[in-house]
Amino acid sequence: MQQRVSNLGPLEAVIMERLWARGRPTPVRAVLDELEHERSLAYTTVMTVMDNLHRKGLLGRERVGRAYHYVPVRSREEHTAALMSEVLADTADRGSALLHFVEQMQPEELDRLRSALDQRSSTKSEGE
Repeated sequence: MQQRVSNLGPLEAVIMERLWARGRPTPVRAVLDELEHERSLAYTTVMTVMDNLHRKGLLGRERVGRAYHYVPVRSREEHTAALMSEVLADTADRGSALLHFVEQMQPEELDRLRSALDQRSSTKSEGE
C-alpha cells in the first residue's frame, strides 16, 4: 500500500526542515534545543509531533539508549516530488495541469527541466 503524502502542519514542517538540514539521526532533545531559540515548546510536544511524523511514514527511527533518534526517510526533494505527484493524481486532466505548471516556470527552471528530461530519455534508451 502506498503511503499518501500530506501537507505538513506548521510545527511538522519546521521539524522536518531541521532534520533535513541535519542529515543524520537526531534525538527529540536536540530538535527541541534548536527550536527553543525561536519559541517555547514542551519536550512532549516535539516528541509527539516527531512520533506522528514517524507514523505517517516521513521519519524513520531507531532506539539509542533510552531515546529514539529520528531521520527523514526521504530527502526534501523526494518529499516535494511525492507531493507534486499526489496533487497531479487528484486532477482529471494531468497533462493540462502539467502544462499550466510548466507555463509558470522561469527560463532557468525550464532549462533544468529540459536537461532532466534529456538525461532521463538517454538513460531509458541505454536500458533498452
